[in-house]
Amino acid sequence: MNPHHSPLDRDISGWPFLKGHGTGNDFVLLPDLTGERDPSPAEVARICDRHFGIGADGVLRIVPTALVPEVGDQAGEATYFMDYRNADGSLAEMCGNGIRVFARYLVFAGLATPGTMQIATRGGVREVIVDLDGHISVDLGDWRATGAATVTANGVSYAGTGIALANPHVVVEVNDLAAVGSLSVEPSVEPAEAFADGVNFEFLVRLGPRHLAMRVHERGSGETLSCGTGAAAVAAYVASTQAATERADYQVDVPGGILHVVIDGTRVWLRGPAVLVAQGRISDALRATGGG
Repeated sequence: MNPHHSPLDRDISGWPFLKGHGTGNDFVLLPDLTGERDPSPAEVARICDRHFGIGADGVLRIVPTALVPEVGDQAGEATYFMDYRNADGSLAEMCGNGIRVFARYLVFAGLATPGTMQIATRGGVREVIVDLDGHISVDLGDWRATGAATVTANGVSYAGTGIALANPHVVVEVNDLAAVGSLSVEPSVEPAEAFADGVNFEFLVRLGPRHLAMRVHERGSGETLSCGTGAAAVAAYVASTQAATERADYQVDVPGGILHVVIDGTRVWLRGPAVLVAQGRISDALRATGGG
């Protein structure tokens, strides 16, 4: 269903929302403390549309964990569930930038205090630390390599490495990020069956032993200015090639800013900014069916 020419499934006008971003990876936040505002894929796609909607790389629904049977087993550890949706309405296990913006909202709304908190996700409970300096850190859990892959982008094939880190990734090391060309069209990957649920593609350049730069095409969203789990995946890949045996801190430059990733064996921490930029209510104009 094309959200540009289809009405929303129901009237969601009046729903409160906020807009936030982590290094340019932007999100619409939908507070839903009663568990009654579960948007359909078509509604998410319409909200995220940058011309006919609010515009975002994805939607973060803030809902009490106990109200969501899908993650009800996490309710004893985490009060709130980050229900993350990609811009096309599809579900994702985790979002490294999104969870930091989610934590920023919890503090802003008085639902949590700065410091350490637990947040439920489809990838499991994640520990998040909100620092007073404005940066937020998240424990992304363990990473693992999933094997070699071949990525084709703009007619050129590259050797890649699969990295599982909350979300599926394929990391490709190149000499020049600009030479990869446009990532508006999703690259293809082989073996395709290894990534049946989709995959994020990261193209990586080493600027120094622990200084990296990357571009990313995120499944369900396209090329974005940043991807938190993607930055962690490229750092994990580089650490594996360096045979790192001790804790290592990597700076990852993304088009939208700078992220820091700590690799400690198989464990990964991500640190970076998270900013709320606007709040309001969804207008009934979002139900408009036309364009043009």
